Amino acid sequence: PAAAILAAQRAADESYLKHIKRIERQDLLIIDDFGMQPLDESTRMMLLEIIEDRHQVRSTIIASQLPIEKWYDIIGESTVADAILDRLIHTAHRIELTGESMRKKKKD
Repeated sequence: PAAAILAAQRAADESYLKHIKRIERQDLLIIDDFGMQPLDESTRMMLLEIIEDRHQVRSTIIASQLPIEKWYDIIGESTVADAILDRLIHTAHRIELTGESMRKKKKD
């Protein structure tokens, strides 16, 4: 049973790495609705890995309804949040939209 568990874990690790590498190779990564819920430990570390590997090499667009100041709380763990936001914010072109939601307007 221990060998089967190790084999399954190895396969899962390889699958994870394959998906991460595929994401990192994309010329443009769009993360929509960022901050809808706080990141757990594994998601936080996955985001850091992706952002680190893409930093100044590939384009990333992040859409969020939250102001950037609240992203620290969403990311959690301040050291990891600093690392992620440092790579994103300092080389970013920020576009802040104001006004009523287009979705809300369509309902009316």
